[in-house]
Amino acid sequence: MHHFIRAVKLVKCEKCGKPVKPHSVCSYCGFFRGREIINVLAKLEKKEKKKREKEIAEQKKVEENKESEKKESK
Repeated sequence: MHHFIRAVKLVKCEKCGKPVKPHSVCSYCGFFRGREIINVLAKLEKKEKKKREKEIAEQKKVEENKESEKKESK
């Protein structure tokens, strides 16, 4: 074990109680010192939107593959 490597010290978030590094924004709730710094919910909505767009694109590819297989079999 290296002598100069130290364990990371964590503190509890004031709002949600999750462990976070001192002097940093909580990635779970987006709060720092009682103020909302990051709107976490807006980011979740964007991720969900992207996820759904990918699912729709995959479904279209599957449908196109099925149609092309039907044409080839005839």
